Amino acid sequence: MSYNKLQDPKNSIPQIWHSKRYYSLDAYFKNAFGQKLKKIAIDAGFTCPNRDGSLDTRGCIFCSEGGSGEFAVPFSSIEAAGSYIAYFQSYTGTYAPVERLERIYRQALADCSVLGISIATRPDCLPEDVLVLLRKLKADYPHKFIWIELGLQTIHDQTALYIRRGYSLDCFTRAVDALHSLRIPVIVHVILGLPGENERMMLETVEHLNTLPVFGIKLQLLHVLSGTDLAVDYKNGVFSVLTMEEYLQILIKCIEHLSPNTVIHRVTGDGPKNLLIAPYWSANKQKVLNALHHRMKLQNSYQGKYWKGSISYAAGTSDTL
Repeated sequence: MSYNKLQDPKNSIPQIWHSKRYYSLDAYFKNAFGQKLKKIAIDAGFTCPNRDGSLDTRGCIFCSEGGSGEFAVPFSSIEAAGSYIAYFQSYTGTYAPVERLERIYRQALADCSVLGISIATRPDCLPEDVLVLLRKLKADYPHKFIWIELGLQTIHDQTALYIRRGYSLDCFTRAVDALHSLRIPVIVHVILGLPGENERMMLETVEHLNTLPVFGIKLQLLHVLSGTDLAVDYKNGVFSVLTMEEYLQILIKCIEHLSPNTVIHRVTGDGPKNLLIAPYWSANKQKVLNALHHRMKLQNSYQGKYWKGSISYAAGTSDTL
């Protein structure tokens, strides 16, 4: 499909998006598997170099004690009906001896209910032996997929220092290129509303990702969770969180500037209510999604509206698996 055809309001929503105005993960699953799939978060007992003293002991400034895996469960306790994706969510999913990683990943991939695995990690935790393992697993399980989720959050150095990310943009880019060379799809985590960032800065992060071989993106609203250093700064008035109106405005612009080839895995977030300090309006996830879809329709807004590249929709087929 050409970009010009996508620009035509009458043809702005490709059939593969299944009536949404962006290429959602649900639409991708329907295209690739003919059904919706569950994604079950798993806690495999990992830690993180930002917590064990290798880089720091405090973690990223926004990260709770659960390592962003408050909803995760041990793999052994999963009771799922039907097929699902095993999502290694807690802490850093490649930060362990490669022998242990291989044992854990194979346990998941060998399960007949698991169609594939998604591993959340850091770009500085993908050494050569881990890449070799991923290549081997991809060959050993050709009918299943392996995804890697990388936390970028922002391309801006000043913000990265503030949130204690602990690695450079160059490190992230090298990791994306290395995974792409293995034909392993990469999903990038981006946080909207980080302290000190304006709308232009957030759009620059999204536009930068358009230049990289990225399969998917998670656009995550900044949550302030209790027990984090971010919560201390928030209570001290160092920054304010986005209102729902502000978030929807920024989110829609990010979607409009994002390549239509990129699958959007998330457009908001659902932090645990027992830890959520702000913004509390985000606790009603369905209300946020309904407002987003309604506003995009009113504005004739859609993914890639202001993007100038070519459109292949390669991510819409099982080729990316």
